[in-house]
Amino acid sequence: MKAIVYDRFGPPEVLEPRALPDPGPAPGHARVAVHAAAVNPKDVLLRKGKLRWLARAPFPRVPGYDVAGVLLDDAEGIAAGTPVYGMIQAHSGGACAQVASVPFDELAPVPAGLSMVEAASLPLVGLTALQALRDELGVEPGQRVLLNGASGGVGTVAVQIAKALGAEVIAVCSARNAPLVRDLGADVVLDYQRDDLKQTTGLDHVFDIYGTLPYDRARRLLGSKGRYCTAIPSPPAILRGLLRRAGVHPAALVVVRSRRKDLAQLSEWVERGALRPVVDRVLPLEEASAAHAYLETRRARGKVVLEVTPPN
Repeated sequence: MKAIVYDRFGPPEVLEPRALPDPGPAPGHARVAVHAAAVNPKDVLLRKGKLRWLARAPFPRVPGYDVAGVLLDDAEGIAAGTPVYGMIQAHSGGACAQVASVPFDELAPVPAGLSMVEAASLPLVGLTALQALRDELGVEPGQRVLLNGASGGVGTVAVQIAKALGAEVIAVCSARNAPLVRDLGADVVLDYQRDDLKQTTGLDHVFDIYGTLPYDRARRLLGSKGRYCTAIPSPPAILRGLLRRAGVHPAALVVVRSRRKDLAQLSEWVERGALRPVVDRVLPLEEASAAHAYLETRRARGKVVLEVTPPN
């Protein structure tokens, strides 16, 4: 099969197409003929070696966590031949290939009406937003939620999920992206370059998606019982997340988990029109290095997705 691999940490140019053996059958796993694989900031960090303590898979490595394609094996209640999508939990990745091996519980049928590209764009960002807003923050109807970094991959989905949970959404992004974020349902859109966030106080929740609103700043915006969550695993965020789990701190760190039941919730929202993927650009698998380079500009609106020609 054809896959994207890298043999060392480094810039986008370390990524290259290469022929690899197909993954064989494995207990608890199903093989997927991949049609699309999305690119995420996590891929960039791992490729650079920033998270080498987290991912210890040997080289060469196949990047990629978001996958959409057709099942080649039965997957515990999903028949072979079914279009599926999901997020590979293992830090070794493996989605950027013609065939990927994925645990059963990390796959779900593609929601009706979505293309393979749209389906591949959704799992990691959708699961991150859902688990941050529902599980870590406990968002309830009528509450006010500020989303910092509302126009990126996680942000565009978080706006829609927060609305689906009944919240009032205050979105922070650039002026260039404000129309998109409003169209997704944000009640208030603030320009991070011009608007003073200090005027936005008494919030129930702050979700720092972009990593530019740390807890020490965000707590001034929160009400007395307000809660904070970040998606960026800095050392202070990791420590606060541990303290939060011990019940002694209001700041959380979302650590995304791949679960079929949560994919089913995303699918339900998609199928009733409450959630739609936002795809910035689509490139062929062979241009993975260009996809990574574009993502590193931090100007992507929504997701960057690689199209894959599945094996014969």
